[in-house]
Amino acid sequence: MPYRGLFVGLTTLDFIYQSDRPLQTNQKIVAQDYLTAAGGPATNAAVAFSYFANRAKLLTVLGRHPTSQLIRSDLEHYPVEIVDLIPDKLDSPPVSSIIVLSATGERSVISINALKSQADQTLSPDILTDIDIVLIDGHQINVSLTIAEIAKTQQIPIVLDGGSWKPGLEKILPFADYAICSANFYPPQCQNSQDVFDFLQQAGTSEIAITQGEQPIQYSDAGKVLSIAVPSITAVDTLGAGDIFHGAFCHHILQQDFPTALSSAAKIASKFCQSFGTRSWLTRRS
Repeated sequence: MPYRGLFVGLTTLDFIYQSDRPLQTNQKIVAQDYLTAAGGPATNAAVAFSYFANRAKLLTVLGRHPTSQLIRSDLEHYPVEIVDLIPDKLDSPPVSSIIVLSATGERSVISINALKSQADQTLSPDILTDIDIVLIDGHQINVSLTIAEIAKTQQIPIVLDGGSWKPGLEKILPFADYAICSANFYPPQCQNSQDVFDFLQQAGTSEIAITQGEQPIQYSDAGKVLSIAVPSITAVDTLGAGDIFHGAFCHHILQQDFPTALSSAAKIASKFCQSFGTRSWLTRRS
């Protein structure tokens, strides 16, 4: 039977350009390649979760601006059910412009996250009916807190995508079973990775990992910080690699222990980084 996951957070429309050089001030360059896709941490994670023949439900804000239809059209290709928190919203959803360097796969992003699209609705516990796992990316704090409270009462595991620190996350951390953070995730007063591990453990999260790109993943085990090597690859595009990692982790943690699930997710994220864009990897299932 496929798993069912609820993914709570940000959805954007991504305009992605591949270039042989970075864009300088007052400069125009011609891209080598280009594509448009739905983006955002929770959204890309939901797509990755569906890659394993699972069913993903995306709790986000889209509204009915014409731009929203482009996002819906992209997600129609994957078993991702959209639950729009503000369906009558007239403003455009967040739009991201990204340049990916073809030589290294490094990316530069400019966007306006969910600051202008915060939802604050009363949610029915039924929204978690038949859900096996929840991922929260921190972009919808109030809704995420409600979901976390409901999930905890129903003993549904909660994964926190810690891409960067966002005010209000301190309310959600006590409910998180797993915190998978980037190397840029620094809660208040944290200066290094050990500070981050200590902060999250004191907040009530026991299973913690910090991804570091091509460097080994750090994770906590009985108070010790251990590491897991990631596959060595030649990266073509790193945009969204962390999102894909989280979606794959949500699948694997339902059937593997914590370090094994981290290793399995790293293999998927590494495969993802070997092609341009956030969708082409889905056709390479070998």
